[in-house]
Amino acid sequence: MLAYAAEPNPASVPRLLDRAVASIDGKAITASQLDFEARVLLVNAGGVSAAFSPLDQPVLESSLRLMIDQRLAVQEADKLEAYPLDPGELEKAIAEFRARFDSESAFIRFLDAHEAELGDLAEVLRRNLRSQRALEGKLRLRAQVSEAEARTYQTAHPELKSMEQARALLTQKKFGDLVKQELQEQRRQSDVRLLGPFAPKPSGGP
Repeated sequence: MLAYAAEPNPASVPRLLDRAVASIDGKAITASQLDFEARVLLVNAGGVSAAFSPLDQPVLESSLRLMIDQRLAVQEADKLEAYPLDPGELEKAIAEFRARFDSESAFIRFLDAHEAELGDLAEVLRRNLRSQRALEGKLRLRAQVSEAEARTYQTAHPELKSMEQARALLTQKKFGDLVKQELQEQRRQSDVRLLGPFAPKPSGGP
């Protein structure tokens, strides 16, 4: 899926504006969306330098996977009509994101660089919060571990000095495994396609 802009000179070659890099059940994610959303997620996680620095292919690939996973989690939450955000939660996230920049002018420059508005930023942060809420709500109880499991884990990892530490680490590991399984299942139930430079490489080629 490509978008072109015609140049004033009819003899000139059309200029590529955007193209799809993935689709979920027919809904495209474009290269410009990937570039903007990847930067928002990276800045939101503390990597403020990502606001204006070049993003290499591995970073874009991992960001695209995260974007797909978030959309799938929100899609599932919407079907269940579950896991809404708390009042004021999104506004707080926007304020915290804004405060990561050295100045208000730097924040505005970031939005302008991507021809984005505050609403576009809000949508990315809303999806990020909602996907986390949905996965936590669906899987956190299943990730709980018993005292016997924690004791066994601590025995296998003698560097852990307390039962509480062993329980916390094992719970987080179990939760991470459940999240991976859940997202893999959601991918199987949806038509997810990676396109362009992110498409799977054909096997057996040179």
